Amino acid sequence: MAPQNFEEKVVWYSLIGTYIFFLLGAQYVVIPAIAWLLTLYVCKKLWIQTDKTLEEEKIVIPLSIWIWLISIIIMGLGMIVGHVDFELGLFKIIASTANWARRWSLWALFPLISCLNIRPALIYRGVCILCLQSLVIIPIAYILIALNIPDSAYISPLKFLGGGPMYYAISLHSFDIDTNQIRLSLFAPWAPALGLVANIYFLLVREEQNKRWRWIGIISCIAMIVLSVSRSAILCLFIIPFLTLVLKKINQPLVHVILGISSFFGAVFASLAIELLELFEKLFNSSRASSSKVRKTLSDMALYKWEKEAPIWGHGATEEKGPIIVASMPIGSHSTWSGLLYVQGLVGFIAFIFPLLWSFIDLLMKAQRTKSAEIGLSILLVLFIFTFSENISDLAYLYWAGLLIIGIAFKGK
Repeated sequence: MAPQNFEEKVVWYSLIGTYIFFLLGAQYVVIPAIAWLLTLYVCKKLWIQTDKTLEEEKIVIPLSIWIWLISIIIMGLGMIVGHVDFELGLFKIIASTANWARRWSLWALFPLISCLNIRPALIYRGVCILCLQSLVIIPIAYILIALNIPDSAYISPLKFLGGGPMYYAISLHSFDIDTNQIRLSLFAPWAPALGLVANIYFLLVREEQNKRWRWIGIISCIAMIVLSVSRSAILCLFIIPFLTLVLKKINQPLVHVILGISSFFGAVFASLAIELLELFEKLFNSSRASSSKVRKTLSDMALYKWEKEAPIWGHGATEEKGPIIVASMPIGSHSTWSGLLYVQGLVGFIAFIFPLLWSFIDLLMKAQRTKSAEIGLSILLVLFIFTFSENISDLAYLYWAGLLIIGIAFKGK
């Protein structure tokens, strides 16, 4: 497997060079820069495209990608309005625009980039190679832990580019006080982020045609998910394949019968089902009680301040430092939905949820016919589940390969 054109070379070396970027503390800067570079390349190809352009070289942008592009631009403009409303100043507007260009914009840019000639098989193999590298790094991390070598979390000098020091930190693991467990983060800024990207990679490596590479990828992804000790990640590992299978076969009579029977028994045993769900939620939250409490408090505070202070356009930015009750975490962080409402108000919330729902429906219909749409649907489901525990826009530079596959899925008939 080797790249065959400019765009494939960029994608290939960006994937297999992930740990190089990580060790330089440059991932958060390099990946968005690559996204904008390839976007300019798409624009160039569109500009020179004519009726005589070979069919396989033509750039065709699906409706779903246009919807994402328009929605993300609306979010960016809405963010600026929020800054103006709260008189945050020109410097803050510039900094927040830079963050938008490195975060939310990637949800539109990478699907757009997928309109270039990029083979899914190349992405699958690149992810498998990254997974092999991770299998080598994992025992090294535990050897360092066993030798009591402190994890110093070196911060790259690139932090002056903004976004928060954690995105430039070079750290392989962290220690969870609640559970007295070591949690690996590897090339991600924190452990749950590794669990998120490992779940997306798990969906990709399963499509690798070479059996040896496929199993290397699968084993590595499961190891990263388990060793991240992320509750959402472990949950996704088990339920996403089942959900995708049901949704993929939603048109089949057998599925209708099973869902009908399930609905009947669900109605009969509704009270028991509710009790079981409440028990599951309690167990889920109690596994890391302080973390769950901080997240809930942050979410409640964000929603209250959004409703009372800035319901339409939001506050424009997260609060730099929250109160002590939430361990000084910024209000508007740690949850996509409450964070969206706090930062970008109802305008930003609608600008994100509309293309998300559109994408779900589009991929659901196409998943009945194409494998790429089935994978794209699974990736979208993983991202949706993580919206309740992470601000997923902050991590788009990690799971960008998944956004590329979603874009490729949009092109299916």
